[in-house]
Amino acid sequence: MRAYEIVSIIEEFAPPAIQESWDNSGLSIGDLNSEVDSVLLALDCTPEIIEEAVSTGCQMIITHHPLIFKGIKQISEDTLLGSMIMRIIKNNIIIYSAHTNADKVLSGVSGIMAARLGLVNIKFLDTDTGGEYGMGVIGDLETPSDFLQILKKVKGNFNPGIVKCSKPIEDKIFRIALCGGSGSSLIASAREAGAQLFITGDLSYHFFFCEKGFMIMDIGHYESEYGLLELLKSVLTKKISTFAVRIAEKNTNPIHYY
Repeated sequence: MRAYEIVSIIEEFAPPAIQESWDNSGLSIGDLNSEVDSVLLALDCTPEIIEEAVSTGCQMIITHHPLIFKGIKQISEDTLLGSMIMRIIKNNIIIYSAHTNADKVLSGVSGIMAARLGLVNIKFLDTDTGGEYGMGVIGDLETPSDFLQILKKVKGNFNPGIVKCSKPIEDKIFRIALCGGSGSSLIASAREAGAQLFITGDLSYHFFFCEKGFMIMDIGHYESEYGLLELLKSVLTKKISTFAVRIAEKNTNPIHYY
């Protein structure tokens, strides 16, 4: 099938028009009129992912994070991005991404996090005009739990290399807010919405000073978003059940823990 047919399925789920103004979701490299037999799904386009696509015969890579965010002044082997672009073009691989548009649907990145923790009454934390799309989610635990119970559940569901938390609250936790990726801009919204715990990634030092009855947890950017790949695979295979869609084996967290 043509690459644009695959793209149309992704964009029906996550319309590109809702992406953030600074984002670059969509096509990065390639011809959407090209025939595609198989697709490789990855969080990031890396040299390892490109080689996996080449070795397995995948003509298209769909990622969460865009390969190209800003203007490129030079394409050469001297830079990581330049060398990847050259390798991609030489092998006629199409690169497409669904980034903040996949974050802003309720069943997207943050919604997946909420489902993994078994939350109910899930809704957006911060909505766009009209309330159809938004960033982050908030939901309730069916059974209020203490911090250590939730920590165990988080470790079991997200497998973080490390968990960073503010001072744990003493009360039972029943309302949790989440945002996949980097969610520090939603801390105030989480607190105002009645969340006792906000789970996200990429939090800096000063955010860990929290008001009484509220705490934050940083599980890592990669760890919070990885679940999207299974969802993208499901979205595609429901529409084209005979089409080859693979989650890359070479997905790797760029952050190493020691």
